[in-house]
Amino acid sequence: MRKILYVIALLLVIGWIIGFIGFALSGLIHLLLIIAVISVLASVFGFRPSSA
Repeated sequence: MRKILYVIALLLVIGWIIGFIGFALSGLIHLLLIIAVISVLASVFGFRPSSA
């Protein structure tokens, strides 16, 4: 009986780790998408950073 509980606990911890990594990566993907949209809008409206 204890072995089954350890297996269930291990599966839950592995699932939690996979979910946490997936959440972190989805945040990174959203950030990259926002940067891509901003850069496309900047090129459409002709914004060019001023050179020093």
